[in-house]
Amino acid sequence: MKNLDTIVTIIGIIYGFLLILTAFVRAKFTEAFRLDVMFMPNPSEATRLLNLVAGILVAGYSIYSLLEG
Repeated sequence: MKNLDTIVTIIGIIYGFLLILTAFVRAKFTEAFRLDVMFMPNPSEATRLLNLVAGILVAGYSIYSLLEG
């Protein structure tokens, strides 16, 4: 089960970095990962920064879990 936990944690790190990337890069690939588009009724450039905050939280927690686990 330890191997599956490591895989899920690495996927979390990658997704966190993708969320951080969506705050700065405007491309079709990164638009698919934007959380503000999925959960907000009227996403805009002002709400794009929510992806940065979420990405830092997800990547940070995943890195912490990988190092402590």
